[in-house]
Amino acid sequence: MATPGRGLRPRHLLIFLAAAVLYAASSPAGAFYLPGVAPRDFQKDDELQVKVNKLSSIKTQLPYDYYFLDYCKPQAIKNSAENLGEVLRGDRIENSVYNFKMRRDESCKVVCRRKLSQEAAKNFKEKIDDEYRVNMILDNLPVVVPRQTREGSQTPSFEHGYRVGYKLKDDKYYINNHLSFKVLYHEDQTSPDARIVGFHVIPSSIKHEYGTWDDNNPTAQTCNANIKITPGSHTPQEVAPDAYVVFSYDVTFEASEIIWASRWDVYLLSSDSQIHWFSIVNSLMIVLFLSGMVAMIMMRTLYKDIANYNQLDNQDEAQEETGWKLVHGDVFRPPVHSGLLCVYVGTGVQFFGMTLVTMMFALLGFLSPANRGGLMTAMVLLWVFMGVLAGYTSSRLYKMFKGTEWKKITLKTAFMFPGIIFALFFFLNALIWGEKSSGAVPFGTMFALFLLWFGISVPLVFVGSFLGFKQPAIEDPVKTNKIPRQIPEQAWYLQPAFAILAGGILPFGAVFIELFFILTSIWLNQFYYIFGFLFIVFIILIVTCAEITIVLCYFQLCSEDYHWWWRAYLTAGSSALYLFAYAIFYFFNKLEITKLVSGILYFGYMLIISYAFFVLTGTIGFYACFWFVRKIYASVKID
Repeated sequence: MATPGRGLRPRHLLIFLAAAVLYAASSPAGAFYLPGVAPRDFQKDDELQVKVNKLSSIKTQLPYDYYFLDYCKPQAIKNSAENLGEVLRGDRIENSVYNFKMRRDESCKVVCRRKLSQEAAKNFKEKIDDEYRVNMILDNLPVVVPRQTREGSQTPSFEHGYRVGYKLKDDKYYINNHLSFKVLYHEDQTSPDARIVGFHVIPSSIKHEYGTWDDNNPTAQTCNANIKITPGSHTPQEVAPDAYVVFSYDVTFEASEIIWASRWDVYLLSSDSQIHWFSIVNSLMIVLFLSGMVAMIMMRTLYKDIANYNQLDNQDEAQEETGWKLVHGDVFRPPVHSGLLCVYVGTGVQFFGMTLVTMMFALLGFLSPANRGGLMTAMVLLWVFMGVLAGYTSSRLYKMFKGTEWKKITLKTAFMFPGIIFALFFFLNALIWGEKSSGAVPFGTMFALFLLWFGISVPLVFVGSFLGFKQPAIEDPVKTNKIPRQIPEQAWYLQPAFAILAGGILPFGAVFIELFFILTSIWLNQFYYIFGFLFIVFIILIVTCAEITIVLCYFQLCSEDYHWWWRAYLTAGSSALYLFAYAIFYFFNKLEITKLVSGILYFGYMLIISYAFFVLTGTIGFYACFWFVRKIYASVKID
C-alpha cells in the first residue's frame, strides 16, 4: 500500500523536467539524442557503400542532385527511402560507385572516365563559380573536410562536404576528381567487430595519364599502389568541353578513441560553441532580470489599485471612479472583426501546440541532426493533428463574442493561415522548379501535403470546432453597457501604433541571439543541436510576451481605452516585424547570395517564418491579457 503523501507531486515533476532541460542544454552533442537507434557493427572485409546526397551552396541556396553533374554512375541508381522532411529539405540520397571493404586500405583506385560535353563542362563551371559542395554519407555520417586549425587551437575544425572544384587566377576551372577518404572506426574489445565513428575526405585535382582505356578494367599510369596523391602534387584536371576526366579515390582506415555515441561531436561542435553558450546565458540572465522587475512592479501596483477600489466601496465614499475600473462596462465589448480575431487566436494555439510538442521531442533526442529530416516531418505532422485545438479554441472564443455562424469561422480557421502559407510555398517552389533544383518538391509530395491538409487537418478543425461550440459560453465577470462610452484623447506614448511597436522589442530581445544560430543553421548549412537552450529561450519568450502585453494593457485601461482585444494580439505579435528586419540585416551582412532567385527564396521563406512567429507570439500575448483583464475585473466590487 502506498504511504499517504509519498506519491509523485507536481513539484517533483517540475524538478525532473528542469533537470532534463538543463542536462539536454549542457550535455555533449552525442550523449543525449537518438534513443532507439542502434549502432551498426562491422566485421573486417564487410561491404561499405558510400551514398551521395545533394550538391549544396550557401551562395545560391539551391540544392541539386549529385548526378546533375557528370559524375561516375553505378549501373543502377537506387534512391534511399526518404521521409517527408528529407524531400522538403531537398535531400536526394542515392548509391554511388565508391564502395569499400571494412578495414581494408585502398591506395589508388580508378573508378571511371567521363568525356565532358559542352553542357557538362558548363554545369561544372557554374557550380564551381557558385562554390557548390558535394555531400556524401557513410553509415549515416556526412563526409567532412578537415580545415587547417588555427594557431593555439587544440580542437580540430571541419567543413561539411567537399568543393566540386576551384578556379585559379588564369580563369581556368579545375575539378576535384580524386578523393582521399579516411574512415575512423572504434574497435570493440570483446569482439572482432568495429563501429564507424568518422568519415573524412581530402579532395584533389589530378590529370590522370593512361594508355589504352578499358571500361571493364580501368587503369591509369598516375594511379597505382605506389603513388600517393595529395592536393597540388600533380598536374590538375582542367574543366573543358571534350576533355576526358578520370575519377579515382583511395581510402584508409584508422582506429579511433571516439565512441559511437560521440561520433556526431565533430559536426556539432565545430562552430564557436563557447561564444554560443556565453551569448545564450547572457541573454537569458538579462531577460530573466527584466521579467522579474516587470512582474514585481505589476504585482505591487495592481494589488494597491484593487485594495483602494474595494476600500472605497466599503466606506461608501461617493467619489468618481477613475482609472481602469471606470471602463468596466465596456472592457468586454466584442471587438471589430471579432471573427478574424478568433481565427488568428485558434491558429496561434495550433502553432503553439506544434512548437511545444516538437521541442519536447527534440529534448528527448528524437529530432537530432542524425535523424535526417525528422524535425521537418514532425513539424508538418504535428501541425496537422493540432488542427483540433485550432477549431476548439476559435469556436469557444467566437461563442463568447455571441457569434452564431460557427461553420464559417471553422472554414476560415482551416484555410486562412495554411492557405496563405501554401500559396507562398507554391510560388517559391515554382521558382526552384524553374531552376531545375532538387529542392523543388515533387508532385507526389505536393499531393501528399494536400491530403494531409484536406484529409486530416480540415476534418480535425471541424471536430474541434463542433466540440468547442457545444460547450457553454464563457461568461464575462462584469456586465457590458449597451452604449459604448467615449474614449478620451490618449497621450502620444499610448497611441496604438507606438505602443504596439514598442511592445515587440522585448520579446524579440529574448530570442535574437538564438535566432542568429537558427538562421546560420538554415542558411549556412550548419547543424543546430542545443535544443535544451532553445526550450529555455522559448519559455522566456512566452513569459516576456505575456508580461509586456499585460503591462501595456494595464496602462491602456488606466487611460480609459477599452479597445484591448486586437491591441493585445498585435503588441506581442509586432516582434515579428523586428524578426523580419533582423532577417534583412542578416542577408546583407552574413550571406553572399547574388542570384535574384536565391534572394527571392530567402525573403520568401523568412516572410513565412515571420508570419508564423507573429501568429505564435500574438496568441501568447492575447491570452495573457485575456486572463489578466478577467482576473482584475473579477477582483473588484462593481455596482
